[in-house]
Amino acid sequence: MLPPNPIYLILPLYLICFVLFRFLLKYQSTMDHGGEEVAAGGYQSKTQSLRDKMKKRRQAIESLLTGEGQGVGVGGGADVGVPEKKSKSEDGKSKEEDGDVDNGSFAQAVSPLAEKSGGGAPDDLTALLSMQSAKEREERSQQEEIFTLLSKPTAREQSLLNTFKSADGGGVKEFCQHSTKAECCKVHQASHPCDKLHFVKILQQHTDESLGDCSFLNTCFHMDTCKYIHYEVDKTDVTSKVKKDSGGRTSIRTLESTKLVPPQWVQCDLRNLKFEVLGKFSVLMADPPWDIHMELPYGTMSDDEMRRLPVPALQDEGLIFLWVTGRAMELGRECLKLWGYERVDEIIWVKTNQLQRIIRTGRTGHWLNHGKEHCLVGSKGKLLLNRGLDCDVIVAEVRATSHKPDEIYGIIERLSPGTRKIELFGRPHNVQPNWVTLGNQLDGVMIHDGDMLDRWNKIYPIGYNIAENFVLHPRQE
Repeated sequence: MLPPNPIYLILPLYLICFVLFRFLLKYQSTMDHGGEEVAAGGYQSKTQSLRDKMKKRRQAIESLLTGEGQGVGVGGGADVGVPEKKSKSEDGKSKEEDGDVDNGSFAQAVSPLAEKSGGGAPDDLTALLSMQSAKEREERSQQEEIFTLLSKPTAREQSLLNTFKSADGGGVKEFCQHSTKAECCKVHQASHPCDKLHFVKILQQHTDESLGDCSFLNTCFHMDTCKYIHYEVDKTDVTSKVKKDSGGRTSIRTLESTKLVPPQWVQCDLRNLKFEVLGKFSVLMADPPWDIHMELPYGTMSDDEMRRLPVPALQDEGLIFLWVTGRAMELGRECLKLWGYERVDEIIWVKTNQLQRIIRTGRTGHWLNHGKEHCLVGSKGKLLLNRGLDCDVIVAEVRATSHKPDEIYGIIERLSPGTRKIELFGRPHNVQPNWVTLGNQLDGVMIHDGDMLDRWNKIYPIGYNIAENFVLHPRQE
């Protein structure tokens, strides 16, 4: 018996594969055509709700999977010119992935239309839930009213603020952040500079502009030979600013009951002066020559000499402002405790240069360049003070060595207006009305207070011997 011909075995398998292949192609084209009609129907049916569209979408997919309703669109509408989708079979993806992609494109197509029409149920529900209730609106209104009332100053606070408020803005002159007029015009693309103050370059024969600005600017010790660029304030801006602000009014207001005593000072060595000759003071400020283990252009005092100063004899109650820096920060806190004070606050002086930029090349600091200084505030007893008028940060320009910012005097005067104040280790630029200044760099003894003069004559009848063969007598010029 002859073996069966192999072709009769292969032919039926070939026919079966051919039929299955044709069926798969027809089924795939039906799925793609149905997806296009779904998307087209979604664009056309703008007035239907989102829920109805999703329901019809599910029905169309179920009918396609069961072989029923082939070629039927979801919305029953015709093609509206939606670009034909690329067949997913070319990418080798399954029919389930096709269904997910169609669902995503359908949702993206319908969402903008639903939001635009404003008739979608989810949008209405979301808008309704996001609205505030009447009770919530009432509570919010009460909270805003309470916040407004709390943020407004009381009548007493407003009266206090008006007492110390400057009539003409305090004579503040704002500098342009672009320094020179040329740079200001360049940045703003204008033919004229702004109304703020500007600087002009100081160009000497030895100046090399390619080197840029001097790090120390107007505090440079070698300005006559320094090759870097230095600056000075534009005099034309200063003249126009003075004319604009001049109105015949004083820039500082004081209490009507405040009696200003002219500046008083005593040239002395604080280590041998009898402090009882001075009387009692409400505010004390000191900028001691701390030994910070650096080379300084003035003499310093040892830690033990600072601890032994008879500071408690100057105050029964009041405030002390003690400038510290470097290693003296811990020593200063120790001295406050020894002198009977409790540290209650601290003021920070952020140093800027002539161009109003933060100092980055300070002359002090062992590890980092110091761009700030600290002023410890101590308290003793109970003293009526004007609280909450100033903040604890001073941003001011650096001047001569150890020359503290003038803003500190305004802060102290607003805290305790009209009271007796004393400054230790002062220099000629420190003398102020209502202040008694002590220091070895002052010019003789100037006393205007009658009680203080009487005490001086009793304790030093033949004069104060500041050093050998150097006797000082008070004068009242």
